[in-house]
Amino acid sequence: MATMVASNLSLAPVATRLSSGMSTRFFDKPPSFMVNSPLYRNFAAKIRASPAIATVETVLGTDLNEQEANPNEKKQVLACPICYDTLIWNGDPVFSVDSTPGSILKCSTCKKSYSGNETHLDLTIASGTKKYGEYKPASSELFRLPLVSFLYERGWRQAFSISGGFPGPQQEFEMMKDYLNPVIGGSIIDASCGSGMFSRLFQKSGLFSLVVALDYSESMLKQTYDFIKQEENISNENLILVRADIARLPFASSSIDAVHAGAALHCWPSPSSGVAEISRILRPGGMFVATTYILDVPYPLMPFVSPIRETIGQVSGSRIFLSESELKDLCKTCGLIDITCVRNRQFVMISARKPA
Repeated sequence: MATMVASNLSLAPVATRLSSGMSTRFFDKPPSFMVNSPLYRNFAAKIRASPAIATVETVLGTDLNEQEANPNEKKQVLACPICYDTLIWNGDPVFSVDSTPGSILKCSTCKKSYSGNETHLDLTIASGTKKYGEYKPASSELFRLPLVSFLYERGWRQAFSISGGFPGPQQEFEMMKDYLNPVIGGSIIDASCGSGMFSRLFQKSGLFSLVVALDYSESMLKQTYDFIKQEENISNENLILVRADIARLPFASSSIDAVHAGAALHCWPSPSSGVAEISRILRPGGMFVATTYILDVPYPLMPFVSPIRETIGQVSGSRIFLSESELKDLCKTCGLIDITCVRNRQFVMISARKPA
């Protein structure tokens, strides 16, 4: 076993003083491939865990990802959705499905407080308001209905396979693992998680140090919570449920390793706002993987179909994608690169990466 001690350290450089007396020139400006690796990030997180002295113990030949991550380090990913500054926690230090709903969080800058209920943290801008409310698109309000949330995993989502060619959650999970391989061991957000099908798959896989099940619908998060409690062989630790607006994500910039959005892009009132926020919170090299529908329309008919699509979008608040090029342009516009698409009838899985 090797022990390394550092004093008064920050993330960059990783270490400026080592008790062994070895040269620090390498650590003053580590190469980019090292900085972007999960191993480096976990090591840096360990080093900066204490304001005074941090001790890191490793077993030779063992990846640091296999060790338990500091819960306080995980909590630093959450930020105020108004000013994106750090949230101060007042609650159980354990990061889990059971403990976080009872926590109270306060923004260190704008002083707004956020709290949880029995199932999730509410980190929407309007959290805590009683009288003020805003009109929401039909596509958003539909999934807030308890009946729709109840039916979502009891026939609704399965119908996607028949109507649109979706392979099904388990096969989609297997497909996306290749794209997520570079960020294995990091944190992942299951955006617009619905009843938590993929959130549970991510957690049970053991591939990620933190899984965030995120949705705007309170009733969907209630279903997610119930399914987690009913399912066997799933850990409650390092798994949290968060209510948030996809266009105003409550996470620090460059703090998340991966974001998944299953059958969700077409339901967002503004896909560009959502993907821009995802790009903001992804770490350099972080991955975005999403699935959605594409309504294939011959190019000559595009000028006639586009006005109809816009009318439908204004009424429902949803988006109908007409081509793969639209999806790719959306990701490029938001600063993502290495974009790929996999098709099966109307189903498409798109992956993109934030530049390192």
